[in-house]
Amino acid sequence: MSPSVVDLLATEARFGAHNYQPIGVVLTRGEGVWVWDTEGNRYLDCLSAYSAVSQGHCHPKILAAMVEQAQRLTLTSRAFHNDQLALFYEEIAALTGSHKVLPMNSGAEAVESAIKSVRKWGYEVKGVPDGQAEIIVCADNFHGRTLGVVGFSTDAETRGHFGPFAPGFRIIPFGDAAALEQAITPNTVAFLVEPIQGEAGVIIPPAGYFASVRELCTAHNVMLVLDEIQTGLGRTGKLLAEQHEGIEADVTLLGKALSGGFYPVSAVLSNNDVLGTLRPGQHGSTFGGNPLACAVARAAMRVLVEEGMIENAATQGARFLQGLKDIRANTIREVRGRGLMLAVELHPEAGRARRYCEALQGKGILAKDTHEHTIRIAPPLVITSDQVDWALEQFTTILTQDLS
Repeated sequence: MSPSVVDLLATEARFGAHNYQPIGVVLTRGEGVWVWDTEGNRYLDCLSAYSAVSQGHCHPKILAAMVEQAQRLTLTSRAFHNDQLALFYEEIAALTGSHKVLPMNSGAEAVESAIKSVRKWGYEVKGVPDGQAEIIVCADNFHGRTLGVVGFSTDAETRGHFGPFAPGFRIIPFGDAAALEQAITPNTVAFLVEPIQGEAGVIIPPAGYFASVRELCTAHNVMLVLDEIQTGLGRTGKLLAEQHEGIEADVTLLGKALSGGFYPVSAVLSNNDVLGTLRPGQHGSTFGGNPLACAVARAAMRVLVEEGMIENAATQGARFLQGLKDIRANTIREVRGRGLMLAVELHPEAGRARRYCEALQGKGILAKDTHEHTIRIAPPLVITSDQVDWALEQFTTILTQDLS
C-alpha cells in the first residue's frame, strides 16, 4: 500500500531540512503542461520548475536521448574526453553565437564560474591590481544560493546569519543606467545582471535600458554578464532575452531549460576572451560536461527549435498577458510579463499571494507566490491557446475573490 499524502508530508517534515515552504500538493507524474498528484488530481503547471521544464514534462525526445546515453556512458569526468562534449559545444555555440563554452551543472555554479572568470580576465587582461576587482550587481537580484552569491544579495532572508561574505561587489538599482555609469571605476571588471528579475517578481526594466548598459560596458571595458538562467532558451519569446533590445552580452549564463528538466546542466557562454584566461587545473567540475548531460542538453535544444517552442512562447505569452490584464479585479495592483514569464502583483490589502495560489490549486492550477504579494506564472512553452484560455478562466475566478 502506498503511503498517504499525510504520511509523505509528515516524513518529509521529520527528516528534511525546512528550507522550503511548498504548496501542499504531492506530485507523482507529469506530461507536457500537466502534472498529477498522488490522489489522481490533474493540474496545469504554471511554474515549470522555475523554467527548468520549459519543453514540458517528460518530453519524449529528450527522454529517449537520456535513456540511450545512460545505457552507453554516463560519466567520465573531464580527465578524459567523451564523444558528446564536442557535439554539445558545437551545437550550443551555433544556436547562441558563442565562441567559448564552459559546461557546469547548476545555475549557481555557472554564476560562480562567471565571477571567477571575469575577475581573472580583469587581472590578466584589463590590468586591475590584484585583489581589487569589482563586480557591479543589482538590488533585488537572484543569482543562486551559494555563499559567494548570497553575499551580494539584498534579500535579508537569503543573507541572514550566513556571513562573513566576500568583498568585491557594488550594488545599484535595477533598470537605472545612470546608476551604473556612476558605479563604474577603473577596477570594475563586470556588470552581472538578469535581463528580467524573476525572483523579485518578474521586474522588467525600462525600454532602452540594456542598450544603454551595453554602450556603457563597451566604453569602460567592462564585461556585461547576463544571467539568462531563467529568461534564456525561449522563456521570454526569444531565444535569449537580450534579443529584445538587440544587444549581445560578453558572457551569457544558461541553465534550467538547458536540460528540459531531466538533469542539472548549465553553461557559461563567452563571446570574447574571458574564458580564454582559464588554464588546466584552475577551474573544473567532476560532473560538468559529462556525456549524459551533454546528450540531454543537445536534445533539449533541438526540440526547442524544431518544435517552434520559442515562437509559441511569444504567441501564447501575449495571449496570456492580455487575458490577465483584462481581468477586472480590485485585488490586482499590476500585471506584467514578457513571453511566458508573467506575474500578477496584488494590492497588499488583498492578502498574501500564497492564499491565492492555494485557491488556484483547488481549480487545477499550480502557481507560486514570491515576495509576499506576487503570483508568478510561467507554464511550459508547449502550452496551447485552449489551455491558456482555460487557465485564464481559473485565474479570473480566483482573483476576483477577496481572500484577505
